Amino acid sequence: MAAHATTRESSVTAPTHTRTAPFIAADVGGTHVRMSLVAVDGEGATPQVLAYSKFRCSDYASLADIVREFIASLGRHPVSVAVIASAGYPLADGTVITNNLPWPLSPRELREDLGLQAVHVINDFEAVANAVGHLGSSEVLQLSGPAQAAPGPLLVLGPGTGLGAAVWIPRGKGGVVLATEAGQAALAVGTELEMRLLQHMLGERSHVPIEHALSGPGLLHLYQALCALRGTAPVHAQPGDITTAAIDGADPLACEALEMFCGLLGSTVGDMALLYGVQGVYLAGGILPQIRGFLASSSFRARFLNKGSMREALERVSVKLVEHGQLGVIGAASWYLGSGLLEQ
Repeated sequence: MAAHATTRESSVTAPTHTRTAPFIAADVGGTHVRMSLVAVDGEGATPQVLAYSKFRCSDYASLADIVREFIASLGRHPVSVAVIASAGYPLADGTVITNNLPWPLSPRELREDLGLQAVHVINDFEAVANAVGHLGSSEVLQLSGPAQAAPGPLLVLGPGTGLGAAVWIPRGKGGVVLATEAGQAALAVGTELEMRLLQHMLGERSHVPIEHALSGPGLLHLYQALCALRGTAPVHAQPGDITTAAIDGADPLACEALEMFCGLLGSTVGDMALLYGVQGVYLAGGILPQIRGFLASSSFRARFLNKGSMREALERVSVKLVEHGQLGVIGAASWYLGSGLLEQ
């Protein structure tokens, strides 16, 4: 399906001389696909985005249609390689297990359909973890702990259409990334009201994953469950409507749902920080930058630290909100440049 002008955002930067041939780096989520043309001028340099566009998934019948349209927009910049950071779990054969994409994702079919030389797929938060080294101080909001994380593993986590998480582990002069499906782990709660909500959700399904509460759809689930417990009919049908009403103070139930979202997020991040032994946390995803003020004044930090005797340890963990709109594509490019595939 062709895109309407309002469903795509684009920008192009004049290219400079580079040592690498330009390639496509993409961040594929359940709601939007972010496509970029990337090149690097010299070993160890930050990937340079030469062209960038954002597409709405629901306007296209397949990912191939989006990639094809993006390639056509590049004009005189031919490409032969695409690196895709995708929500989901990439298998060894290249296929992706995912709950949140609107269409199948097959690297082999993409390569053959588009006539590309190679298509590589990695987990979207694995890509984000590869990008944290390129962040500047102006692109983060400090939420807890010291401004500078101590040496050690870093957790990158964020709610969007689902919940993604990855761990960056230092090794030598660089690091390795552990991709996870933490969003599919069982939701843990910590207050009496949250227990009642979880019980309500368990009446609808046998397994309540973390992302059933901590995602865009998850915020809607929390709001709807709260309405059911309060005996009130929901008046909001979209997550964005809930956040707007909560931030404006126009709807007490919306505000309560968003506050619960932030509290559960803090508790979950604290759990994962202890599970992975991290020294720093970067929160990303499509939702959090939109509620940055609400999040900073919510119970997030108190719930993050509420881990009994481990509070002192967590007070030393740096927690930051990432505000870099192109982090996924930069991470996909960084992974590719460090993978050794470029020389093959």
